[in-house]
Order: sequence, then C-alpha cells, then structure tokens
Amino acid sequence: MTISDAKFVPGLELSGILYEEEVGPLLRDAFPDLPYAAGRVGSGSEVLGFDSPRSADHDWGPRLELFLTAADKAEHGVEIRRLLSERLPKAVRGWPTHFQGSGDPLDPVGHMRVTDGPVDHRVDLHDVDGWLASRLGLPSADAEPGARDWLALPQQRLAETTGGAVFHDGLGTLTEVRRRLAWYPEQVWRYLLACQWQRIAQEEAFVGRCAEAGDDIGSMVVTARLVRSLMHLCHLLERRYAPYGKWLGSSFGGLPVAGTLGPMLRGALAATEYPAREAHLCAAYEAVASLQNSSGLIAPVDPGRRPYHARPFLVLHAERFAHALALTVTDPDLQALPLVGGVDQWADSTDLLD
Repeated sequence: MTISDAKFVPGLELSGILYEEEVGPLLRDAFPDLPYAAGRVGSGSEVLGFDSPRSADHDWGPRLELFLTAADKAEHGVEIRRLLSERLPKAVRGWPTHFQGSGDPLDPVGHMRVTDGPVDHRVDLHDVDGWLASRLGLPSADAEPGARDWLALPQQRLAETTGGAVFHDGLGTLTEVRRRLAWYPEQVWRYLLACQWQRIAQEEAFVGRCAEAGDDIGSMVVTARLVRSLMHLCHLLERRYAPYGKWLGSSFGGLPVAGTLGPMLRGALAATEYPAREAHLCAAYEAVASLQNSSGLIAPVDPGRRPYHARPFLVLHAERFAHALALTVTDPDLQALPLVGGVDQWADSTDLLD
C-alpha cells in the first residue's frame, strides 16, 4: 500500500489508534510504572476537527503528544524516543509513522514518508509546565492567570490547548489545566463582549457613508469587517474560542446560531448595492442583539435598528450593548482599561497571534 492508497481517517481518530494500539502497549511493557499523559493537543487542523484529505500534505498523520514529569522526561526521554523509533510500525492504517523534514528552513514542516529503517516519529515528548510555557506563556500548570493575563492569551492558542483529545492522563495535571482554561472567567468574558460590541459600533455607520461618498468598494470592505466582527461576537456569546482566519468560517458554521445568522451574513457579503447590504447587516445585528439579550448577562436592550443620528443610515448603535456590558464589569483591573479588549481584538497579525 502507498500513501495515496490510504483511506482518510480524521486525525484525532488516527492519533487515538496510534496510542491505543501502539504507543500505550509499548510504554506499559517497557515502563510499567511510569506516569504519563497522552493526547493530540496543540497545533494542527485535526485538533480543531477541521482536517481533510488536503491536510495530509504536511504536518498531519499518526501524531501524539506524550507528557511526562520534568524529571522523568530528563531521565527517560531519550530512551522512550529510541524505543518508539525502533518499535513503532512503519504505518498506522496505511499512514506512515515516519516524518521527513523538507530540508527548507523556510518550510520546516514534516511530510509522511515510507521508510525501511527506524521511524522519525511525531510522538513528541513534553512536560506539562514546559508545554504550557511554550504555548501560552504560563509559568506552570497550577498558575492562575490574572484578568489582564487572560487578555494576552490568543484565542487560537486557547482553542488548541483545550481542544483535541486526551487519551490517557496518569498525571492528572493536563486534564485539570485544560478544564481551567476551557473558558474565560466571567468578568473577563463580560469585558471582552463589551469590547466586541464596541468594535461594531465604531464602523457600522461607515457602510452607508462610504456608499454615499461613491466609494462602493470601501462600503463592501467595511461590510466584510463587520461580518467578521459579528462572527467573533457569536463565538464569544456561545462560549467558543475563535480560531484564526483560516478556520473562522468553519468554526462559525458549527455554532447553534449559524443556521439563522449565516444567510444574513452571506447576503450582506454578496450584496452589490448599498441598500441590500444595509438590510442584511441590520437583520444580522438584530439577531445577535437578541442572542445577547437572551444570555441574561445584562438587562434587555432594544435590539431594533435605528437611524444613525441625523444621517440617513440604519444601524444598531451597538455601543448601547457595549456600555450595558461595561457597567457589569466590576474587576478593578478591567474597569481601568478602555474598551480595546484582548489581543485578538486589537491585533490582526497571524504571526503575532500564533
């Protein structure tokens, strides 16, 4: 069988097979008393459930993260890596366990390759504290991020840390830290919601103003920005970390609100004339405003569209929701901040956020 003949298996399922059938038995045989955790967490489309056959062209395949204590990693890490290199099968469900580097320093990804010798596997060894420091900058698994610390944690990294699957946790620390990082503390959540509504308030009138000025392409660009802001807002309301741009639409499609809101957002993006653009956006504003009201976080705010002061543009006046939420933020560290939000709300560079 060649790689091209292998049937696609979702990456998380493939990683589970790798652990249950191969890595777990090898570790139990060679290190019966060694406490460890094993899972598929961190970077990779399969961790978020968005992988497809296209993903197999790089950094995808039978992969696993293995967590030891720092002391056990120092004592047994080299031996474990050698054991797996020599005794793992050449393939799992037709997918090679050997990963070959590209040789290109600008493209340092691993590609599955068939080999006759020991496999250069992707069972990566970590200790939990070191892994958290590299992924999120947290000093240890038992560290409690403060309110402002939470604002500096990119949602993509939080999604990768808390997503995926843990197949075994003899340490307990990995499962516990994933539980604690599963969602924002309530005060941080309220502040981020206020900031996301404020982002919408800043630009909702520009769709009409650009069109009035004869700048149709500018009106379309602002519309797209507002659609993106609404998608991020829905993630916050549904308590779901938003991934970076490549997977934002896929993640939004899995939210309960997507069935109702999706046609409105697509209508706004597809509209070639300003009146239709405005109508679809206003319908979307009202739907998300109603979702905010149903959350119980604030007293209901009128979700209806309205004129933008004396100008002939219909908007939500989203600052009404921003201010209502800001009034519920009682944490002094957050109260002292302007409504600029977390790192994902004021920075848009994938290199920075990743």
